[in-house]
Amino acid sequence: MANERYDLSGKSIAFLVATEGVEQVELTEPWEAIKGAGATVHLISTDQGEVQAFHHLDKGDTFTVDRTVGSASADDYDGLVLPGGVANPDALRLSSEAVGFVRSFFERAKPVAAICHAPWTLIEADVVRGRTLTSWPSLQTDLRNAGATWVDEEVHVDRGLVTSRKPDDLPAFTAKAIEEFAEGEHAEQARSA
Repeated sequence: MANERYDLSGKSIAFLVATEGVEQVELTEPWEAIKGAGATVHLISTDQGEVQAFHHLDKGDTFTVDRTVGSASADDYDGLVLPGGVANPDALRLSSEAVGFVRSFFERAKPVAAICHAPWTLIEADVVRGRTLTSWPSLQTDLRNAGATWVDEEVHVDRGLVTSRKPDDLPAFTAKAIEEFAEGEHAEQARSA
């Protein structure tokens, strides 16, 4: 459910996922809402071809990759969405190109939205220190150890970074992501990079 108060026409939003393991609903619901708000959306991954989504532990649909992370640049996008799934961010944090791509959004003060286990990639990019965010509860120790303050909230926004805990939070997550993408760059976002 998109927030109809915001028009994303003329904006491009990147969705970064690994080749396998993304939680399908955390990809498709924000994708459809952001696209429905007028944005151009691109699926970015570590390899060309298709990515395999999951419904928790069961295989879901496959989705065609628009660009590899090695050929993508944050300069081409107005925001970034990081869907969750346990295996997805775990694989992304092992890719130096993916980690660098994520970090570059923070360096350029562009809004980022991350849900569920996706903050693992943010930790690897070293962009959570001094920030407050939420995630799937099992990541709270990792986030605290990386210098963040963890909160148990449906959605939390900290200087252009939108985070949520789980698929049940998707309506609030998506609405806040659209709002932040509509607002554009957040100067404070770059301070954590």
